[in-house]
Amino acid sequence: MSTPNGFPQHSRVCLTRSMEGGAVQDLQAKKAGKAAKKEAGGDGAPPKISTPISETLKLLPEELKANMKIKSITPRPPRKPRLERAASLDEKSWRKWRRFRTSQESLTDPNETSSSNGSLQEASPSPPSRGRASPCTPCCQQDSLHSSPDALEAGPGGKSRGGASDLGKRASEISSAFGGLLWGKGFAGGKPRLSQIMPARPLPPMELNVASSSLRTANRIDADCLDYRHYSQHKFGRVSSSLSDSRLQGNGSLYDNCSTDSMKSTFSVLTPIRAKDVRSRSYLEGSLLASGALMGAEELSRYFPNRNMGIFVATWNMQGQKELPANLDDFLLPTDPDFAQDMYVIGVQEGCPDRREWEIRLQETLGPHYVLLHSAAHGVLYMSVFIRRDLIWFCSEVEYATVTTRIVSQIKTKGALGISFTFFGTSFLFITSHFTSGDSKVNERKLDYNKTIQALTLPKNVPDTNPYRSSASDVTTRFDEVFWFGDFNFRLNKDRETVDSILNQNPDTDVSKLLVYDQLTSEMSRGSIFKGFQEADIHFRPSYKFDIGKDSYDTTSKQRTPSYTDRVVFRSRYKDDIQAVKYSSCPVIKTSDHRPVFALFRVKVRPGRDNIPLAAGLFDRDLYLIGIRRRATRELLKRREQKDQRSSSICSIS
Repeated sequence: MSTPNGFPQHSRVCLTRSMEGGAVQDLQAKKAGKAAKKEAGGDGAPPKISTPISETLKLLPEELKANMKIKSITPRPPRKPRLERAASLDEKSWRKWRRFRTSQESLTDPNETSSSNGSLQEASPSPPSRGRASPCTPCCQQDSLHSSPDALEAGPGGKSRGGASDLGKRASEISSAFGGLLWGKGFAGGKPRLSQIMPARPLPPMELNVASSSLRTANRIDADCLDYRHYSQHKFGRVSSSLSDSRLQGNGSLYDNCSTDSMKSTFSVLTPIRAKDVRSRSYLEGSLLASGALMGAEELSRYFPNRNMGIFVATWNMQGQKELPANLDDFLLPTDPDFAQDMYVIGVQEGCPDRREWEIRLQETLGPHYVLLHSAAHGVLYMSVFIRRDLIWFCSEVEYATVTTRIVSQIKTKGALGISFTFFGTSFLFITSHFTSGDSKVNERKLDYNKTIQALTLPKNVPDTNPYRSSASDVTTRFDEVFWFGDFNFRLNKDRETVDSILNQNPDTDVSKLLVYDQLTSEMSRGSIFKGFQEADIHFRPSYKFDIGKDSYDTTSKQRTPSYTDRVVFRSRYKDDIQAVKYSSCPVIKTSDHRPVFALFRVKVRPGRDNIPLAAGLFDRDLYLIGIRRRATRELLKRREQKDQRSSSICSIS
């Protein structure tokens, strides 16, 4: 069946985009007006074009005529009122299907492809591919293929229901004619193209995010670690794990930032490790200074960005007292520095009878952040080394040796005890000593020193970090950093009255006049003892000899002269590696005739090698548990006392 214009009725479906409901009646009115004008004798009518193209021109909309610069003809008003054309059942079903198709397209982002939106597209009706390619453009071909749902139901014989094959063939011819008229290539064999239909305004951007906040609650990052991703990228150059964002993007799979961040949050604040680094990394013997080495520069920079660690060194002659101080906080945790140190080394001379109880008290005071790396004893000489538990993995095996300077005595009260180990690539030696006592026995004390540096057999299994600068006759030359502390028993070469008068004149910190008479200062300046060692400036009162439980010096008949017997000295292989931060005493502990003396240092640490015997994280676990249990019990008792005190302070008024 043909229309008055000569077009098949099926072609109306292909031209639906450029026509509204009554476009055919308008074109018929224009044609009738043109014929009437010609009958009236108008000679200015344009020449008549052949049937297919002329009919096509007559069906062009106003916008296409303007693009072709064809002079528009104003038609006469229609003779009869337009009647609304009733839509067929095929057109109704097509419009309904088109609305459904448009709603699906609006829900899908064309720039992202995934398994989820792909399944939606597969669920929607899509046309099967035809055996013969149509000469029309993709746009028109898409319209012609999607123009009717009947075209989607192709039979096995290649024909569609309701003559869809004839419709597609005729629509392709019309599309070719339109392309030739628009671009001038209709008869030149060029590829016809129709102008792309663009939306009136840009579509709002849509973000595809399938993250479920309720499912990520268990793995969300804490508030203080929100900048971990930025910090890791800046510091280590990567944040990727084995399932990185780039790989997810490259595969074109659906992902969201919340999912990948949740996976990364399992790393906490630690740096993610590549699988190839895990293959080459060894905790017992590894590559020298290689990337990922346990003792290497990368690991050292993570814990010590400026490569300086804090060390607390203390010495105390306990005078063999069984009674221990009620509180050691002022001794081990002074309030002057704001932060605790990374390592605590405490040496004791004439220690209490119960050494284990003393170590438990140290663990109880330092708390759960520290563990006992090693402890050793030589008679009544004790030394304990505590370190932050995070740093236990970077210590070598701990070695110790002892030297006895008084052979006659059955109880070893005089002598030396040394502990050595390597931390990262820096070797440490800590020596606590108790030299010969007596005001005039300076030479005996120098002999004790010489015997100690010659007889102390360290290191044993841990290799020397710089053997070319070591000496077999001096143990202090075989380590990078050496701290020597203890009761050296050097006195002030002055009578008691003069010393008391100086102390009374300067009760606070000015003790420079006393140090002029100090035996150790004089001998070190001559180079006869502690060669290469230094001592921080002294700004505290003499640590010996006090009346027990009092702040007064010896009031007995002996009237011993107050002296700086308890000292801390240090030396380093490299210049300025050790910086003294504080050097003081603890006057609040009065259970002995000596006051504890401590020093705080900043020590430079260098990267090391993995091929040294390591401590493998060993520490005194039993001591740790006992100390923490006592600490918790003490806190509970303190809270109970405060609660009882508040309740007892309430009184009733009658």
